[in-house]
Amino acid sequence: MIRTAPPHWRANTLAGVRHGFFGREGGVSTGIYASLNAGTGSRDDPKAVAENRARIAASINIAPSHLIGVHQVHSPEAVFVAMPWAGERPHADALVTTTPGLALSILTADCAPVLFADASAGVIGAAHAGWKGALSGVLEACVALMRKHGARDIAAAIGPCIHQASYEVGPEFMERFVAADSGHGRFFKAGKGDRRLFDLPGFCAARLRATGVERVETLPLDTYALPARLHSHRRSVHEELGDYGRNCSAVMLGPSPLHEGRA
Repeated sequence: MIRTAPPHWRANTLAGVRHGFFGREGGVSTGIYASLNAGTGSRDDPKAVAENRARIAASINIAPSHLIGVHQVHSPEAVFVAMPWAGERPHADALVTTTPGLALSILTADCAPVLFADASAGVIGAAHAGWKGALSGVLEACVALMRKHGARDIAAAIGPCIHQASYEVGPEFMERFVAADSGHGRFFKAGKGDRRLFDLPGFCAARLRATGVERVETLPLDTYALPARLHSHRRSVHEELGDYGRNCSAVMLGPSPLHEGRA
């Protein structure tokens, strides 16, 4: 079967490796999942999800079995992977590999997908950074594991996620961050009444730079604000849809680009 490559975005910082940030266009799902839903944990038709994932894999020129992910649990856990999982996926929120031909993937629907690469050292990583994981250290764990396996000059890209203008939270949310570090207050600005607006990609970028990762790119893509192009959990809650699709982000060692998509 010849599959059309779904539209996707790329980051300049990751030009040395194959990668793509996929949204909701280019798949076969219908209804609230339309159309490219990569979420195996959603209540979408499993056959549609499998076809969507196969289209993403085909974009990277690999078999669907080599599009690797973890059972994401909003943790700070990072795991090393050398081959496709033989059984259950580990519970973790970041992956690292040095194996060409394995595509590390992250599923998100407002949380930040972060892809990493040190192309010269042959080490890549991917992390699921929701606010819990970002605050508890998932990005630092991914960077540390990459360095353990030889990475020295790491670049990172923060993909489509909910941006500050759309991320309204209560005062208790901000207090949790400030309790961890008073400097975290700079990632919040005033909203309506006692509401605050949280800058998730800005927080992630700052955490990355604090680890010594200087080349960090943030794609200007707000999942909540782009309903035709990206899945969003928060938007689905506000619209009382009952479930939601998942965006997929993937990275793989190899200089060849993905099939043409959005730059």
